[in-house]
Amino acid sequence: MNTTYEPAYYDHGTPAERWERAQLFFDAQDYAAAARVLVGLVEEAPEQTGPRLLLARSYYHSAQLRRAEAELRTIVEQDPVEHYARLMLGRTLQRQSRHDEAEPHLRVAAALSGDFTEL
Repeated sequence: MNTTYEPAYYDHGTPAERWERAQLFFDAQDYAAAARVLVGLVEEAPEQTGPRLLLARSYYHSAQLRRAEAELRTIVEQDPVEHYARLMLGRTLQRQSRHDEAEPHLRVAAALSGDFTEL
C-alpha cells in the first residue's frame, strides 16, 4: 500500500484512537504507516509493552531489522520474561545472520513458553 498522508494524521487523536489506527495499518500490512503512528505512542508511554511490541513487529515486517532489534532489546530490558519479545528478538537476529546472538534469546523464549523440545 503506497498512500501518502499528512504528517499530522499520524499524531491526530487520543492515544486510544492512534492505537486503533496503528492496529488497522498493521492488519492492512502497511507496516511503515503503523510504525509512524506507534513511534509517537511509544514516546508518550515508553513503559508500555503493547505499543512498543507492535512497533517492533512493524519494523520487523518492513525489514527495518536494526530498529526492530532496538525496540525488542528495550522490552527485554524492561521485562526479561516477556517471552514473545525474546522470540522476536531471536528471529530478528537470525534474519540478520547473527545466529550465535539469537540462540540464547530463542532458548529463553522456548523455556518461558514451556516448549522444552527446543532446549
